[in-house]
Amino acid sequence: MESSHTTLPWSQMLRAAPRQFRSLAQDTKADVVIVGAGVAGMTTALMLARHQVDVVVLDDGPVGGGETERTTAHLASALDDRFVKLEKNHGVGGSHLAWQSHSTAIDVIEGIVEEEGIDCSFARLDGWLFCSVGDSTQLLQDELEAARRAGFVDVEMFDRIPELMWDTGAVLRFPRQGQLHPLRYLQGLTAAFTALGGRIHTSSHVAGIEGGAHPGVLTTSGKLVQARAVVVATNTPINDRFVIHTKQQAYRSYVVALRLDDVVVPALLWDTSDPYHYVRVAEGIGPGGSDLLIVGGEDHKTGHADDADARWARLHHWASERFPAGNVVHRWSGQIMEPVDGLAFIGKNPGGPDNVFIATGDSGHGLTHGTIAGMILSDLVRGIDHPWAALYEPSRKPSHALGEFARENLESVSHYAQYVLPADVDDIDDIGRGDGAVVREGLALYAASCSEHGLVRKCSAVCPHLGGIVSYNSAERSWDCPVHGSRFDLGGVVVNGPANANLKQIDQLQPELVIVDELKPA
Repeated sequence: MESSHTTLPWSQMLRAAPRQFRSLAQDTKADVVIVGAGVAGMTTALMLARHQVDVVVLDDGPVGGGETERTTAHLASALDDRFVKLEKNHGVGGSHLAWQSHSTAIDVIEGIVEEEGIDCSFARLDGWLFCSVGDSTQLLQDELEAARRAGFVDVEMFDRIPELMWDTGAVLRFPRQGQLHPLRYLQGLTAAFTALGGRIHTSSHVAGIEGGAHPGVLTTSGKLVQARAVVVATNTPINDRFVIHTKQQAYRSYVVALRLDDVVVPALLWDTSDPYHYVRVAEGIGPGGSDLLIVGGEDHKTGHADDADARWARLHHWASERFPAGNVVHRWSGQIMEPVDGLAFIGKNPGGPDNVFIATGDSGHGLTHGTIAGMILSDLVRGIDHPWAALYEPSRKPSHALGEFARENLESVSHYAQYVLPADVDDIDDIGRGDGAVVREGLALYAASCSEHGLVRKCSAVCPHLGGIVSYNSAERSWDCPVHGSRFDLGGVVVNGPANANLKQIDQLQPELVIVDELKPA
């Protein structure tokens, strides 16, 4: 079984790395600068370029090297939070716009695939929601009625999923959902954007973002991009210090790709568990061109658990009981931003200048939310109103989800107690090879790891975003902050926002990262 930190799933299945471009080597100007080259950033870039807007895209990694690399690529207008919750939080009108926007997003993706001739295995297929063991089918009846009130009138209830080997029991069928190969699709977006004169610079970490009278971004290498507007599409905003991060929570979700021992009819499937399981068939990308069963779930808040092997094993077991599934071919995890009211935050950055925009809160629907972001932001940046903008407005208050809002934030605040609680281990010598732990030295807390060869790396355990104490993630070999989901590699280099700076060595407060390396005796 391959480990998550050595396998990036879609590039591994493609047997090709995500695409790299030259880093930004000199100051430049554009109409719009976009930070983040995932689906949200590249869709926004292409839609602006189609309106003759001069766009520069910056990313500190390759195109699609972030969460787009890790999506399971479900394209659904039946959202994970379900229509019952959407109606409660946003009313029937809001629930209708949510369904309409995600349904339209699938149409737009299909249109781009056809117009640009993208070979990404796009396909329309049914989505099926079924009950977990012990759940009442009344959940499905309530969801059916809420979906129809939202405008999804052709949802139907069946006794079971036809042509499936195991009896699911009662299910809801959501027609005209979709799937694709995400990196191949992103490669097509990239090619279409650059063909229109768009510019992309990878390996270009953005250190500062400025709006107002002098908008633009500054990279860590000191290069400046001046623009009329800035779009931050980095999964979670790196320019927002506090407001957005109190309204969403970072989760890790786990995935296994299993060899199929028999034919499974392509479909999207998900259940009513919490966390729920989500399943689809990826055709022709396994060993020898075989199909793979992609199974996800076992979610937990980022930094709140370190038991990935057990979660992958449970997914494998769950799937093996229901599908003709064989060995694990790939396994990985990804980061999902869960807004408290179930919908993304797309629009002007709250409390900031009018010319800085954000897209975040994918809620497990990164491809459709990212496409919706492209549609909304390409209008807002050009000064055009959009009919979905109010629904996704980042400054909205979660008035109908205040209980969940309070619980999420109280739990986040509780992790500051790590400053006074005992560390993971008493001494660095207690850390085994290939492991990591938080170590206390006096009042200081260090994030220390030991490689298989005995190399010890040590840096501050304090997240530079809002001062949370990081936790070790043995599957990803990373340091994860349990407060707002920032993540860092073993050297302390930032991997996921909202932090936009590296972990520091405690006793030296210079802005550059200092790593203490020493060789531990065998």
